[in-house]
Amino acid sequence: MPKTENCSRDAKIQGTAQLVYKDIKVDLDVVEGTEGELGIDICQLRKNTGMITLDPGYANTGSTISTITFIDGEKGILRHRGIPIEELAEKSRFIEVSYLILFGKLPTKAELDKFSALLAEHAALHSNLEHHFSGFPNDAPPMAILSAMLNAVSCYHKEFLDIVLDEEGFMEATARIMSKVRTIAAYTYRKARGKPFIHPNPSLRYCANFLHMMFSEPYKEYELLPEIEKALNLFFILHADHEQNCSTSTVRMVGSSRANLFSSVSAGVCALWGPLHGGANKMVIEMLESIHSQGKTAQEYLEMAKDKTKGIKLMGFGHRVYKNFDPRAKIIKKQVDKVLKVLNLDDHLLHIAMELEEQALADDYFVSRKLYPNVDFYSGILLRAIGIPLDMFTVMFAIGRMPGWIANWKELLDHNQRISRPRQIYNGPTLRSYVPIEERE
Repeated sequence: MPKTENCSRDAKIQGTAQLVYKDIKVDLDVVEGTEGELGIDICQLRKNTGMITLDPGYANTGSTISTITFIDGEKGILRHRGIPIEELAEKSRFIEVSYLILFGKLPTKAELDKFSALLAEHAALHSNLEHHFSGFPNDAPPMAILSAMLNAVSCYHKEFLDIVLDEEGFMEATARIMSKVRTIAAYTYRKARGKPFIHPNPSLRYCANFLHMMFSEPYKEYELLPEIEKALNLFFILHADHEQNCSTSTVRMVGSSRANLFSSVSAGVCALWGPLHGGANKMVIEMLESIHSQGKTAQEYLEMAKDKTKGIKLMGFGHRVYKNFDPRAKIIKKQVDKVLKVLNLDDHLLHIAMELEEQALADDYFVSRKLYPNVDFYSGILLRAIGIPLDMFTVMFAIGRMPGWIANWKELLDHNQRISRPRQIYNGPTLRSYVPIEERE
């Protein structure tokens, strides 16, 4: 009875599982993570048996062993490097959380000051890059611009295209990407609206600087409210990393070919662009607009959502990973309430959203199915409230997710993980001969 070679990285072995097919019997190591997660190590299965596992969408397949983020969807737990998201949201800022995710520990004051200084230093774009924006149509999708510009930035920092980066080189490259991505986002917003670019102000903090570049005018500085800066920090913190989702897995797959950091995160932007991934909060606002335009009440829409024959979905409720309340939703809801109060907004869509939330949480149909509001429901409301237009929602997600993408790229290289190459089960025609065109019917 052959036993497969163990390929798990520093994982605890907790016995074996046995695969039996006809006269083939193979023992497979069962590995356990530090939080008790179990996985069957099959990395040598094809070599030893000629068989593969089939798992479209990889919903039951672990692609790596990671030390970055832990999620327990049943219990509603999210931790970065062991620290609960609730503590990080309450006590930290986005830049500190980014450092934790990127470098594996909370920074000292000196380390945080150094990282913050690098972000401030590298916020500006090369003047030639500013001219790149004129080549895009005014109605170009912001995510297309973001992906293209991240690759363009690499042309001006070719020293970081070397796949082997030392610690200082990695920090420098990371600071450039994390800093410039918000500048690219702000310039994309302003170009689409025919407004002049507002250059970064190195004296401002990360989120404040982004809001300054987005909303200041040449002779009128953006009036920053503490609640708005806090809300944007929270939004970015809650999106900083979320384990092996579609875009993060894309970054790792591209990086596995030893593609450079810029091209790898650019690929992550493209994956995030899809409406089934990064477009969820946008779809919440589109749902609210649809309810308003049809003159429906929140209760009427909920009744339609219950009727499976209507094909109506309640966007922003439930989550593929969390089978409990999304822990990020609880955190952001509190800040959304503060933002709405301080801005004293009278927005018809926000009224509908609040009614949907209240009535859905009181309806056993949704509660029994654990269809609670998720982070996308509240983040869509938040972004709309602070003036972020709908076409920029996914760009905001990308800014927040950047440290997670970068950390996963670096971890993959540190593990010397080989190039990703999924297998398939072929189900097409068997061997047949070529037929000349004159003989085809």
